[in-house]
Amino acid sequence: MPARADSDSLFDAEDDLFGEPTVSRAGATVEAADCDESLTRLGRLLPRSVHLGTSSWFFPGWRDLVWRGDYSESQLARHGLSAYAQHPLFRCAGIDRTFYQPLTVAEYARYADQVPSNFQFLVKAPAMIADAAMRGKRGEPIELNPLFLDASATIDHFVQPAVEGLRERAGPLVFQFSPLPAEMKADGGIAMIERIGTLLDTLPRHVGGIAPVYAVELRDADLLTPRLVRTLRERRARLCIGLHPRMPLAARQSAALRAMDALDEEGDDWRLKGPLVVRWNLASNLRYEEARTRYAPFDRLVDPDIPTRGTLAHLIHVAIKSDQPSYVVANNKAEGSAPLTLIELAKAVVR
Repeated sequence: MPARADSDSLFDAEDDLFGEPTVSRAGATVEAADCDESLTRLGRLLPRSVHLGTSSWFFPGWRDLVWRGDYSESQLARHGLSAYAQHPLFRCAGIDRTFYQPLTVAEYARYADQVPSNFQFLVKAPAMIADAAMRGKRGEPIELNPLFLDASATIDHFVQPAVEGLRERAGPLVFQFSPLPAEMKADGGIAMIERIGTLLDTLPRHVGGIAPVYAVELRDADLLTPRLVRTLRERRARLCIGLHPRMPLAARQSAALRAMDALDEEGDDWRLKGPLVVRWNLASNLRYEEARTRYAPFDRLVDPDIPTRGTLAHLIHVAIKSDQPSYVVANNKAEGSAPLTLIELAKAVVR
């Protein structure tokens, strides 16, 4: 199985859980932090269709932001989800560990059982189907991956177990495609985009009465073309706005989203035809290891990115106007602290 999404994610602490975490002997109960009235009120004012969340939830540095008390990463990974879901703004969470190892129906169901009925998960596809290369210990490509975009493997190891286990709590299923080998882009990405379309054509439209939302996130900016936009639109899949140094800024990616969904070209009036899906992964000028060193323990905003917040707040308003849900998942390495990023984004939306 491919080792990583790309070489940068070797250093992403938010994608580090390869298997079941070990429970600390210090105890299993994780208590939620006390929230002041202003934060509770912000949660009440945020429209219910807006799902904000973080990439994973096992960070001890979130003491007094999400947790009340000190806990180990292993305690939070195993027992922190219920406390996390009590935060007034958190209505979703990213499940990133699926990238490294597919989960079973029972494992997904355990996540679903820990959160309220209106909570949803954004789930990453496994590298075994989303990475074109088999990779070594440092993320270097070794050989082509024979299961890349394999329909049977995608359904059996990703779509079916995720939707069956999470049920109504299944949010977008995101295919974050790792940087492609140069030979796969020699034709301008035409063949790759056709392969994405073929995969989407084979995926089930319903699983046990649930209609999955499929989204595509790129790490190759040159694939963000009208051809890709048309391919996703025809398959009713969503473009996931992936904020990462390899990709254009949020404002430029939102132009592709508008091209996909615009119904009325007069002025600025446009509507989304499907959910808004955003993953704010990494500050635009840093690599993962640099961001981790700069931002740990992820308890404060170090590099506020107000223009990106403004763009995302605008897109959320477009989703609200379009009667579409929005899913925005933030990483600690976007600004320094994912919970604080989401608080500031929620303020921008409510304003």
